Amino acid sequence: MKSLRSLLRYLKPYRWQAVIALSLLTGQVGADLVIPRLTQQAIDQGIALGDLSIVWRTAGIMLGAAVLSAAMAVANTLLSVRVAQNAGADMRREIVRTVQSWSFGNLDRIRTGQLMVRTTSDVNMVQMIFMMSLRILTRMPLLMIGSVIMLIRTSPSMAGIIAVLLPLLAGAMTLLATKARPLFKTVQERLDRLNNVLQENLAGVRVVKAFVRTEHENARFEAANLDLTNRSIHVFQLLSVLMPLLTVILNVGVVATIWLGGRYVIEGTMSLGALVAAVNYLMTALFPIMLLGMMIGPLAAAEASAGRILEVLNEEPSILESAKPVPLPEGAAGHVVLEDVSFSYDGDGGDPVLCGVSLEARPGERVAILGETGSGKSSLVHLIPRFYDVTEGQVTLDGVDVRDLPLEELRSQIGMALQETVLFSGTVRDNIRYGRPEATDEEVLEAARIAQAHAFIAAMPEGYDTLVGQRGVNFSGGQKQRLAIARALLVRPRVLILDDSTSAVDVDTEARLEEALREAMHDMTAIIIAQRVSTALMADRIVVLEGGQVAADGTHDELMATSPIYQEIYASQLGNGGARHGHAA
Repeated sequence: MKSLRSLLRYLKPYRWQAVIALSLLTGQVGADLVIPRLTQQAIDQGIALGDLSIVWRTAGIMLGAAVLSAAMAVANTLLSVRVAQNAGADMRREIVRTVQSWSFGNLDRIRTGQLMVRTTSDVNMVQMIFMMSLRILTRMPLLMIGSVIMLIRTSPSMAGIIAVLLPLLAGAMTLLATKARPLFKTVQERLDRLNNVLQENLAGVRVVKAFVRTEHENARFEAANLDLTNRSIHVFQLLSVLMPLLTVILNVGVVATIWLGGRYVIEGTMSLGALVAAVNYLMTALFPIMLLGMMIGPLAAAEASAGRILEVLNEEPSILESAKPVPLPEGAAGHVVLEDVSFSYDGDGGDPVLCGVSLEARPGERVAILGETGSGKSSLVHLIPRFYDVTEGQVTLDGVDVRDLPLEELRSQIGMALQETVLFSGTVRDNIRYGRPEATDEEVLEAARIAQAHAFIAAMPEGYDTLVGQRGVNFSGGQKQRLAIARALLVRPRVLILDDSTSAVDVDTEARLEEALREAMHDMTAIIIAQRVSTALMADRIVVLEGGQVAADGTHDELMATSPIYQEIYASQLGNGGARHGHAA
């Protein structure tokens, strides 16, 4: 249970509530242990002697002990639930904060579906064990130890039965627990897989329907579902042996106690009340082990879940703050330089996505990066805000290596409209000012106008107060891209990165957007990732990437004169139709 012990730190903020809960539990056990001794007194001193007053008095005390036990049980449960729920909430909070601190590299390794299972199902399992530890799991050993002590006081000669039965019960449970733990870990892994398939299925439901792949996706889900089901059945088949085995051992103990105790009563060396008390104490001592047997499954599952939670919490971000951060110089201008940069997603040993790239974007300059899919365009711009770190070379902002800059300061200077547009739940206004919550309504409107989003927003009945549907379903691809551009502009960055962010925008809107951006970007450095030459023509300089290397760098006119690859791209996309863009070169 090493992993579960590691998570006990989440109980520390609520330790006094936990201590009170355990104190109440101890009192409850004490009240429960008094009842068999009172039963013995009622039989030996009341019933056997025909004294009903003793019977009534003893029954009243027993009733009071039962009521007191129930009251303490209720108070213990209320406190246990509060402690466990708060610890679970803290655990989920730290998981989310840990994930938010990760770089893109960490997120590439651990999938979203896995993180969702660990934040929900795994935390719930650990939370349940925390609550049960303050109730059943602590009550059981206290009750067992107390019962053994009371049994020895009642009849020392019969305590030997416990000495024989306890090792048998403990051995059976230990064996099954050892076998169950890895199986529960496998079940949680299959649950990960099921969630991944389900998430892909739901997120891509429109694509599934468009390509008539419903049966294929149903088959994928069915395979994952059956795999989880079969693994779960395997686990519980193993655990199904435990309870009958424990029941047999318990009944053997009761039979042995009655047989041996019956002899003592007949011989006159033991009272009938003592025999009844001894049977009660034996069952009270062994019954907690029965309950513990029922808990082996949840305990093994919680240990597996705790290990998976710790995998997330112990995952170190691949992008770390510099030990000696260097602030940006006063009057940062947005001067971006890549010097002989190479990059691989798998580190030094992986295949390079970028190889020996050198590139400069001077303050106020607009640089377009053009290239076919897979040429490394997005990878290149992800190095500037340190979503990833270079494998070789360096990236500098205003003369400072980005690895030496405080991450928050670095990223506050950069506005990005990413290739994959993400909108959040809330209003359109909230989404535009996501990076600057304090922005005024006038600033939001201005950013939307520049991004050519104001017209379609104003046409909606609720305008800027329109609620964004799940994943922005109530907006077209081009509208979502323009909202993302408005969001990037509103942060007033020194460096603006547009990662193929007009690919879904029609030609006429793109032309108006280019004109508005040219006005807005006069005082900021802009790096524009483009698939289309028409987008690249709005830039002062065009860099062509091919196979992760710079194949050409210059103005439109220079590249038309010197770069065969650019000429080929231009001719294939625009031909003579590109003349209207000539002024942008």
